[in-house]
Amino acid sequence: MIYHVVPLDDWLALPDRPYSPASLADDGFVHCSPDEATTLAVASAFYRETPGPLMALLIDEHKLDVMVRWEPADPAPPPGVAPGTRFPHVYGRITRDAVEGMMEIQRDATGAATGLTVWS
Repeated sequence: MIYHVVPLDDWLALPDRPYSPASLADDGFVHCSPDEATTLAVASAFYRETPGPLMALLIDEHKLDVMVRWEPADPAPPPGVAPGTRFPHVYGRITRDAVEGMMEIQRDATGAATGLTVWS
């Protein structure tokens, strides 16, 4: 599984279409993380100010119909992630059937990610 951080409202916006975040148009790929710890570091570094529920999509990369490349962070990984960590970058939209599940990212009063819980 690979992980993608997304505000819940963004994920629910167009439920009958493949998911296509702004990063796909801006960077040419969808940013993903290789594991839970890295996902929490990404959420803390880039999503502290995001209002509402924040989710981690659990994506089966083998069910995607687009290329996934494991690449280093550019310019550097977020705080708490080891230098040299490779991140899965999805070069296309995420098909809904590739998403095996979703977990809610728990945050403290400062917006820092503290854990993942099963979302129902």
